Amino acid sequence: MSAQTETSSVPCPFHRDDQLNGDLDTSLDYLPGHPRIKLGDEKGLFEFIRREVWSEDLESISGRLWWMSKQDSSNISPLHRQRVKGRQIIVTEDPRLHLVWIDNRIFLKPLPQYITSFVFWDTFMSDPSKYGAEVKLRKAALGYLRTYFYLIQHESDLRIAKDPSLSLVPEEVTWLQFCQFTARFHDITDHEVSERYHYGEIRLTRLNYYAPIFLGKSHYQRENYQYRAYFARIQGPLISAFAFLSIVLNCMQVSLAASTSDERYSSALLFAACYWLSTLIGFVTGVLVLMLVFIFLFKVVREWRFAIAHRLRQKKNPQQRPKGHV
Repeated sequence: MSAQTETSSVPCPFHRDDQLNGDLDTSLDYLPGHPRIKLGDEKGLFEFIRREVWSEDLESISGRLWWMSKQDSSNISPLHRQRVKGRQIIVTEDPRLHLVWIDNRIFLKPLPQYITSFVFWDTFMSDPSKYGAEVKLRKAALGYLRTYFYLIQHESDLRIAKDPSLSLVPEEVTWLQFCQFTARFHDITDHEVSERYHYGEIRLTRLNYYAPIFLGKSHYQRENYQYRAYFARIQGPLISAFAFLSIVLNCMQVSLAASTSDERYSSALLFAACYWLSTLIGFVTGVLVLMLVFIFLFKVVREWRFAIAHRLRQKKNPQQRPKGHV
């Protein structure tokens, strides 16, 4: 695939004969797989597509993603390899979580029906600017589509993808059909996709670590939704710190006992060092305990603040419905 300019029309990344969904070849008035999204409502259509393919957080820090992942768009393990690594595949519809992994889990966004339609690409995505939409949506959609070339490299990968518990691709797709559908994906260059897709898999722990710095958020994606799990994560380091400080205090106590029982070991410097060090350890321990209490209270207050604000909004406008994915 040759590189295109930001505003020029580009061809569909697959041939019409190789498309996996042909619903739009007939007079369908809604987006395949999403009956609520009408094709005649172009503004609503592209708002939906943006929610489906564009990851604002990752795109905004794409220039620094090399801090958190290998700068290689092919750094994506096939599905069978994900199983070999002991990872559980978690289905998500959030594009910001696609190919993000943590511990023994990796998040994958299923391949939607409309993105495998030739008419959809040829009509709406070849040049979104014709409809007042941003061309970057096409680049994000193209990058997302390309990830499936790497995720499904073998027939065994396709069997995993078609597992009813995952349904990453339609069940009726054969291995031959998928190979024909993705035949040109390997030729898609990084210049043709959004910058997030210049990278493959990204570790969630690193995203959470840098989120306060680059995104101004306490985290990229919450890992724990219970207080017990959250505090269990910091319990180990704190216990280790307390154990170390206890050993230091015990050593100081033995030294002081020896110095008082035998004048040969008595030293004003030893007494002063033990006094100030024990005071410092007591102060640090107190601060750590207060920090734990503060963190707990902060979380409780923040949840109550959110609940009260939501309650007030509902009372002010009872007809208002929460916004979210269609």
